[in-house]
Order: sequence, then structure tokens, then C-alpha cells
Amino acid sequence: MTPQAKLIFTASLLLGTTITISSNHWIMAWAGLEINTLAILPLISKSHHPRAIEAATKYFLTQAAASALVLFSSMTNAWHTGQWDITQLTHPTSCLILTSAIAMKLGLAPFHFWFPEVLQGAPLTTGLLLSTAMKFPPITLLFMTSPSLNPTLLTCMAILSTALGGWMGLNQTQVRKILAFSSISHLGWMTIIISYAPKLTLLNFYLYALMTTAVFLTLNSIKTLKLSTLMTTWTKTPALSAMLFLTLLSLAGLPPLTGFLPKWLIIQELTKQDMAATAIMISLLSLLSLFFYLRLAYCATITLPPHTTNHMKQWRTSNRTSTMIAILTVSSTMLLPISPMLPPIL
Repeated sequence: MTPQAKLIFTASLLLGTTITISSNHWIMAWAGLEINTLAILPLISKSHHPRAIEAATKYFLTQAAASALVLFSSMTNAWHTGQWDITQLTHPTSCLILTSAIAMKLGLAPFHFWFPEVLQGAPLTTGLLLSTAMKFPPITLLFMTSPSLNPTLLTCMAILSTALGGWMGLNQTQVRKILAFSSISHLGWMTIIISYAPKLTLLNFYLYALMTTAVFLTLNSIKTLKLSTLMTTWTKTPALSAMLFLTLLSLAGLPPLTGFLPKWLIIQELTKQDMAATAIMISLLSLLSLFFYLRLAYCATITLPPHTTNHMKQWRTSNRTSTMIAILTVSSTMLLPISPMLPPIL
């Protein structure tokens, strides 16, 4: 892909995201989502590998269906109330259709099946965009419409997402699929609190995006796509592997690290809302995803590979680690001490 084409697609992504997050009118929000979808498709299929083409096709079909549902939901609401304003979504049928549409856009269970397949077919850098930047516009729509949506439905979808994200990730050996199921699991945590404390959802999303970016850029730097190749990286880049270990544990939400902060605040808020049983359930289900993060971390740092690994040895990667990875990994592991500053914002 030529630099000019890449520039046009990246600019379109920024434009689409900006249009959606700054719009008040449903048609503008829908147009932004469409621009985003069309801009990311060439980035998914740029390798011309059959799996990449398949991923792009699956992505296009699901996003087109979700966009049609967004349009249908907003038109139904406008028909009944005369309002095209995003925050004025009051008709129950429209709220139900919109919940399905945003769940499909995000890859939230039970509409999650496309996401691991698409991430597996896309390159790591495009996978990073799909996991972070492409989820921002739907999350903002969810944030703006959250007072109108059904909390019970959102809670059920959130628990289902955390459960399926944990269970389906247990048996995977492909790193991109593991990160896709990790994303589905994290979306469950974001969705469960959106009706009660929407700002916590945004905080969770920002910290998730930070940690996922650190993981994807590290994996891109050491050219790793499978667990078997991850086992051989320890001898080549020990410092980077050690930081990957800590970032993965942070993504799992272990206490002294950044990832613990949103989980702690969400559990606290759920308890305040008399939803202690829900908080216990989602905490126990997140132990499933902790298992595969530990597997990744174990493969990245603790194992020394046997001499008979059945894959081609990678050439030694350069020892220059970018400043961006350094900043992101430090932020992904050491932001917990800022938590006393958050209550006034939240």
C-alpha cells in the first residue's frame, strides 16, 4: 500500500471518528460510522491473503448490518417522537434495536462471533485499530444514550460477554485471537456500569486502550503471532519481554498495576447500587481471562523453549525499542497511584 493511500485511509478514520463523537444528530453519527467502516476495510485486506480478504468481508457485512440497525432505530424513534437528537432516544423499541446495533458494532456478546475471526485475519497494527480506535465511536453513542437503555438487558449482555470472552479464550494458541477474546471480556466490564456511572465506562475504555496498545506494539516489535514464537523471544529481547509480562498482568487486572483501577472502581460502584451478587459474578468470571493472560505471560517470560520447536526461527530483531512502547508500558503498569485524584472527575 502506498504512503498516500495509507494517509487517506488514516485521515478518513480520524474524520469518521470525529464526526460520530461530536454529532448530536443521528444521521451525522451514522455517516461517521460508515466513513470509519469504509476506511478500515483496505487496511484489513491490504496483505491480499485469502484470510485477510475473508476478514474484511466478515467485517463489512457485520458493520453494514449494525449501521442499518442504527439507522432503523433512529428513524423509528423520530417517527414516534419527532426527535433526531441522539440524547432524546425514548421509544422502547428504538432503545432495544440500538442496544443490538451497538453490541454488534463493538463485538459485545451475543454479537461477538465476527470479532476474533476478523482480528485473526488482520495484521497486528490494523488489529490494534480494530480493538481500540474503532470501538471509540460506538462507545460514545452508548455513553450518550445510556440513560434511555434497559439496565437489566445491558447487565445480562455484560455478564455473558465476560463469561464467553474468558471461556472461548482458554483454548487458543493464536495471540491475536486471545487478544480478541480479551477485548470481548473487557467490553463486559464497560457495559455493566454504563447505566450507573457512565464516566467509569469511559475511564475503563481509556485504560484498556492504553494497555492493549502497549501489548500490540510490543508484539509487532518482536514479530510474534503464535504462542510458540512467543516462547523464543525471551532470549532476544529480555527487557521488552519482562515489560510485556507486566503489561499482560495489568490487562488481567492484578492489584498493584494500572488494570486493577477500573475493576476496583466498578466493583465499588456496583456494590453501592446494591448489586453485590453481580459484582461477585463478574469478578469470578474475569478469573477465566486471568488464566489465558497468565498463559501468555508464562510463554513470554518464564519458559525456556525446547530445542525442537517446530517453527522457523525468527531473525534477531533490533534492540531499539521505540519510545512510544516505553511510555505506554510504564503507563500500563504504574498508574494505580493516581486513583486518589479520580473521585472529583467521576
